[in-house]
Order: sequence, then structure tokens, then C-alpha cells
Amino acid sequence: MTINLFDDSSWNSLRPLTFTRPVGDLRVGILTIAEKWARHLNAEFGFKTQEHLLKKYPEKTAATVFINGSVCPDEALLEAIDKLKQDEVLVTDTLLLAHKYDTTPDKLLYGDFKKIIYTQAFTRITYPEDIFTHNGTEIKRDFALITKGRSSASLSSTNTFLGDNIFIEEGATADCAIFNSKQGPIYLGKNSQVWEGSIIRGSFALCEDSSVKMGAKIYPNTTIGPCSRVGGEINNAVIWGYSSKGHEGYLGNSVIGQWCNIGADSNNSNLKNNYGEVKLWEYKQQSFRKTGLQFCGLIMADHAKCAINTMFNTGTVAGVSANIFGAGFPRNFIPDFAWGGVHGFEVYSLAKMFETAEKVYARRDLPFDDVEKELLTSVFELTREFRRF
Repeated sequence: MTINLFDDSSWNSLRPLTFTRPVGDLRVGILTIAEKWARHLNAEFGFKTQEHLLKKYPEKTAATVFINGSVCPDEALLEAIDKLKQDEVLVTDTLLLAHKYDTTPDKLLYGDFKKIIYTQAFTRITYPEDIFTHNGTEIKRDFALITKGRSSASLSSTNTFLGDNIFIEEGATADCAIFNSKQGPIYLGKNSQVWEGSIIRGSFALCEDSSVKMGAKIYPNTTIGPCSRVGGEINNAVIWGYSSKGHEGYLGNSVIGQWCNIGADSNNSNLKNNYGEVKLWEYKQQSFRKTGLQFCGLIMADHAKCAINTMFNTGTVAGVSANIFGAGFPRNFIPDFAWGGVHGFEVYSLAKMFETAEKVYARRDLPFDDVEKELLTSVFELTREFRRF
């Protein structure tokens, strides 16, 4: 089977995280949404997404099934999609979930195709905070999917284990660490490392080639994506991959994109002093939106970075390639390609950003190629209106 995951209105509401990727490429749990569907369906996947993303995230021209990229799979959804026939669409009252006809998804609801009404509950990622809110549930689902019928590798006897709901991939190592999987599973990906003195409570996922540094404290519902390094204190946060939070400091109820760096002793607030509802910046309305959450921390898009001792207020959004430094709390919305802090911001030019990115990619032995440059150039133009310095 070959599938395409299509963007809907959630691509807009998930900005700035989706400026650089389709919705289906969001990581929640252990896997990205696209990887979840592909594993369940034993399928190759592509994307029907924004024009500027297609070179990096191409469409599969031979796809036979089209699935909403904001929706996470579960048994009931998988069964409903499997039963779809040609020219049928799976819908709720307001949302297109899947179809088996190659046409523009947002037009299908108004066409003459046969509508199959889906009434069961499901998990949908609509806003950035949905990623950490649903992360614990998705870790458990992905853990069951990945480990079914497989045997775990073992870890050194120097570690302490509370509970046995832990799975170790080939090449993963840990010494003198504490793993508590009584409340949720712990997954250590291929060639990952947990250094001495770390304390980890599940649900937790450490993906391939990532490391937890000495003395780290990791709380439940946290995912560290591939090729990342973390330390300090982390609670209910998702770091997508190729990013570093390698030092002391608190990160909680947050989402960190790819190629990000959190400076030493940086912290984010995830609870207001008055215990009130947290608001987050909404790109469409260009104003702050109520989240309904009491706990909500930092949303940081790809390539964003902050200097040592940076303090992020409750419900801060940092855009693509934002570069933050200086004393005090920066504003709660830091535009894409902004350079500065409390003292003020200026535009972080593409030339300077590319110079930094080339060095960052080289450290991972990866090329910062023309596809990446074209994508980021497009994002720079798309976000120009938000830089009002």
C-alpha cells in the first residue's frame, strides 16, 4: 500500500512548527504521525502539503489512500479506513479523515462522493500544545506498536529498575541510572545512551542516537527525538530531533523543533503566578489564543536558539530560526528570523542564518543543501509580515 498524508486547516493553526514541515511529519509519542500510519498499514508514505515543502516532502503519485495528517491512528480508525471503497470518504460532521479518490481533499466534503460518517473519538493534533498534551498516550501506543512480538536487549546491572515495562533497542547503553516504568513504558532507541546518575520516569522515549547526560531528571510523558542530547530537568516535553538541551535548567510542557539549541541554565515557566489559563500566540488572528491549559511552557520552531540563562515566560512561542539572548524575559511571541531579546529585536538575515546552519549540519555530518536553503528562504518570505520591529 502507498499513502499520502494531506494537510488541512491544522497546518495554519500549528504554525510556527509547520512552517518547515507537513502536519504528518510532526513527532508525537515515539514516531511521527506519518511513521505511525506507515507502520500500521505496512505502507510507503508521501505528503500532499504546501507548495514550498514539496521538494523535501514529496507526494507519492501512486498513492491509493489519502489520510488526514493531523489525525493519529488507532484500531477503530484503521478498521474504518480499511473498509473504505473507491470514491468513498471518511468524515465527521466537520472533518475529512480519509478518502480513496485522488483529488483536492478540501473539496471532497462538497462533492458527490459517498460519505462514510465516523462517530468515534480519535486523537487529532490541531494546536502546538496538543503535541505535549497527547504525548503520554501516543508513547504508550507507539511502544506497543514498535515492540509487539520483539525481544528487548539488556542493560548493565549497574542500573536500578523499578518495574519492567522497558524496551532496549540494539546498541543502547546505560550505566548507574534509575528507570521507573511502573506508571508508563520506557523506550531506548538504537545506539542511544543514558549517562550515569540519570533518573527517568516513564512514559519516556529516547530515540535513535540520542543521549541523556549525567544527573538528568526526566519526568513522564517526555520524548527526545533522534540525534539529540539533553540534560537538566525535563517534564512532559517533546524534542523532535537534532537538537540540544545539554545543560542544567528546566524545560516543561513544551515542544522543541529540530536543529534547536537551549543554552546552559535556561528555564521556561509553565505555570502563571496567578495559576490562570495560559494563552499562546496564534498566527492566523495575530493575537493570543486561550489554550484552556493551566500548564503550558515553550513552543520553539526549527533552527531557533537561545543563549545561556535565557528565561522564557509561560506560554512563549519562538518562531523558525529565532535567536534569543540577553537578560530578562523576552516577549511571549518571538517572530521567525528575529535576533535579540528584551533590549529589542532585529532581522536575522538569511545569509547569517545559512552560515550558522552549515556549521550545525556539518557537526552531524549532514549537508545543508539547496533544498533546505530554498525551503528556509520561502519561510523567511512567508513570515515577513510578522517581523514588526
